[in-house]
Amino acid sequence: MAIEQDILAAVQISNDQVVELSNTNLSYVDFSVNVNDIKIDKTKPLWHNYFLCGLKGIQDHFCLSSPTGMKCLVDGTIPASSGLSSSSALVCCAGLVTLIANKKSMSKVELAETCAKCERYIGTEGGGMDQSISFLAEEGTAKLIEFSPLRSTDVKLPAGAVFVIANSCVEMNKAATSHFNIRVMECRLATKVIAKAKGLDWKNLMKLGDLQAKLGVSFEDIMAVVEEILHPEPYTREEICECLGMSLEELCEKILSQNTQDVATFRLYQRAKHVYSEAARVLAFKKVCDEAPANAVHLLGDLMNQSHVSCRDMYECSCPELDQLVDICLKSGAVGSRLTGAGWGGCTVSMVPVDKLSDFLSNVQDSYYKLEDRRFALLEKSLFATNPGRGAVVLMEAE
Repeated sequence: MAIEQDILAAVQISNDQVVELSNTNLSYVDFSVNVNDIKIDKTKPLWHNYFLCGLKGIQDHFCLSSPTGMKCLVDGTIPASSGLSSSSALVCCAGLVTLIANKKSMSKVELAETCAKCERYIGTEGGGMDQSISFLAEEGTAKLIEFSPLRSTDVKLPAGAVFVIANSCVEMNKAATSHFNIRVMECRLATKVIAKAKGLDWKNLMKLGDLQAKLGVSFEDIMAVVEEILHPEPYTREEICECLGMSLEELCEKILSQNTQDVATFRLYQRAKHVYSEAARVLAFKKVCDEAPANAVHLLGDLMNQSHVSCRDMYECSCPELDQLVDICLKSGAVGSRLTGAGWGGCTVSMVPVDKLSDFLSNVQDSYYKLEDRRFALLEKSLFATNPGRGAVVLMEAE
């Protein structure tokens, strides 16, 4: 679902084919570059590199031979490295202004797909949910996002509960570490090992979802396949090579990404179990919303709790502070709570009955934010809830 926090850019078109970038936050230094000489440094995920991803994505999509120059002033209210997609929002903002400045047009779906692809220029092997909801969100509804092809479906959330975002205040920049890309690679390797064992064209299969589609089986059946073929113990690179019938040099050259070349072991079983169980929970969540039983809020809360346990134990993308915050949120009255975003820091999202919201916010402030000066200093931008009167999209800061 969308949130009210955003990234905005004021843009003036120039005729010198130079892009000049400034930020209202003076901790982000100015940057300028010729539009025909864009180089994105994957080793330094500086703020301007995300803008350049969106810029270059539109240039490449339209094969622009003489793109226009721009003077851009960027402003944002999304906490950085908090799991709320500030980097993706900046990429999307840059893609949109580049599109308009060069007098091109494309659908929201095309723009979302383009921005999802071009964010990978910075080295993050991400998906496309962040970019999709940035462009496809509508007020008053959540969205089920599906891919290949990209499409979205309205999901009406039940009355009587709001979603509260709470920032753990542990910053996590997924482009600055290898954690995120290692998980992507573990899923890719799990896909290939299972596909090879099942006699499929494993070399061209990259995603667990595509593997399930090729096998034509249900979530229950694919979970049984995971149990049958993968083992819970970590796989060494040598064992993966043996499973796929390839040399270590071929593995490094053809499959492993740049920042996973030196990883010694991979947990394929745990990652595959998480991805398939999480996908099943997504559809179960939508089913509850569609059918709207009397206990819908508690059923959805249970799914959120299961999700966090899986993120923590099977995907291993949580951290002690996130686990502590989830526990505090549940003890403060939430029916469900889980990490959101890439993990290893950032925010939790909790489902809270409307009549418990005030006490919930007060308890979380006392139990988490007031215990540490740095957290308390960030409180104003760290804890906020959906507006009960306007559905699941517009968020307000807690007083």
